Amino acid sequence: MSSGEGTSTSFETMRGRNYPTLRQFTVFLENRVGQLLEVVRRFEGTGIRIVALSINDSAECAFVRFLVSHAERGRELLERAGLAMIETDLIGVELPSGSQPLLQICTALLQAELNIIQAYPLICQPNGNPAVAIMVDNTEQALETLSRKGFRMISEGDLLDSLN
Repeated sequence: MSSGEGTSTSFETMRGRNYPTLRQFTVFLENRVGQLLEVVRRFEGTGIRIVALSINDSAECAFVRFLVSHAERGRELLERAGLAMIETDLIGVELPSGSQPLLQICTALLQAELNIIQAYPLICQPNGNPAVAIMVDNTEQALETLSRKGFRMISEGDLLDSLN
């Protein structure tokens, strides 16, 4: 392997901007008034937009799950804030046309014997079409199945592009 003149090495990692999944951040918050506002305010003035949000509340704590327009920068911001956080991969799927788009997605995943663990809509509309973020028990198989069935996947690059 040479690294002389005329050779080029791509430094983009597998999880780079066009990796076919979306990164979800789950932040653990104390269950008290104003905690969500404090997290959301951290994005103010950064150019990072929250594009999907889900909250699971319990007596002691809340789990806030969200996707942001710039995942790398969003992770850095949350880490600097010292928040307890988990990062996971979700599949972004554009809803197909028709009267029952979720039925079409669920049917395709059921036929592949894949379980949906979480799902919530994207606030933005990449490519001008509604989309959902889905966590499944086997991401690679779900990506392959949905692509083979003709569904359009949403990448992190689409989240950036949807802000224009």
